[in-house]
Amino acid sequence: MEIEAESRERNCAKSDVVRERLQRGAGPARDSSTRLNLVADLIGSVDGLPADLSKKKKRYLKTTAYGKKRAR
Repeated sequence: MEIEAESRERNCAKSDVVRERLQRGAGPARDSSTRLNLVADLIGSVDGLPADLSKKKKRYLKTTAYGKKRAR
């Protein structure tokens, strides 16, 4: 809705607004370090997960029956 409002206000296409925002978003690397600081306290905060989850995520999800329909 924000993009639609801006496109109406500027009298241009929504795709132009999105394109400009994407170009602005590809800024310097300091933005990514700021984002990392925002979530740094969450990293490693979930107990009980395997250490190699990023490498074996499909197998882990399959063994936990993630995404399967369950009886109610």
